[in-house]
Amino acid sequence: MSSLPALLDDAAAIAAVGGLTYTGAVVVVAAASVLSRDPERRRDARATLTIMLRRRSPR
Repeated sequence: MSSLPALLDDAAAIAAVGGLTYTGAVVVVAAASVLSRDPERRRDARATLTIMLRRRSPR
């Protein structure tokens, strides 16, 4: 039973790292969709951003 708090701490740390990594990826793609000079690259970045931020519709 004493390993449960350590396991929960590790799970929380992994979740935090995953969330920060995902947030960083979204920021990079959003910056590319705004700052890129090539229209095709901006279009691709916006499509990728749309996929990354897709939300499920409420049922």
